[in-house]
Amino acid sequence: MRLITTIIIVTMMILAALFTVLNATPVLIDYYAGQSTMPLSLLLVIALFAGAVLGVLASIGIMLRLKTENVKLKKELKLAENEVMNLRRLPLRDID
Repeated sequence: MRLITTIIIVTMMILAALFTVLNATPVLIDYYAGQSTMPLSLLLVIALFAGAVLGVLASIGIMLRLKTENVKLKKELKLAENEVMNLRRLPLRDID
């Protein structure tokens, strides 16, 4: 398993190096404060990283809501299990 993981990581690193070499063309970036030039591969990596960060930030609210709901449901489950155990301890009575 470690060998497969190592092979995958080395392959990804080689592909990243090839991507960087093949996309080293400088591009002009215009923004409100001015403009700058940087390699296309660096611009793509920055855009990918910014997208990943924004995606994580967008999902934090949902994750926190689900976490609190999970805690609440675990408390309710514990109460229900305690109630079932208490009902099992009660002696049975005949209804005539």
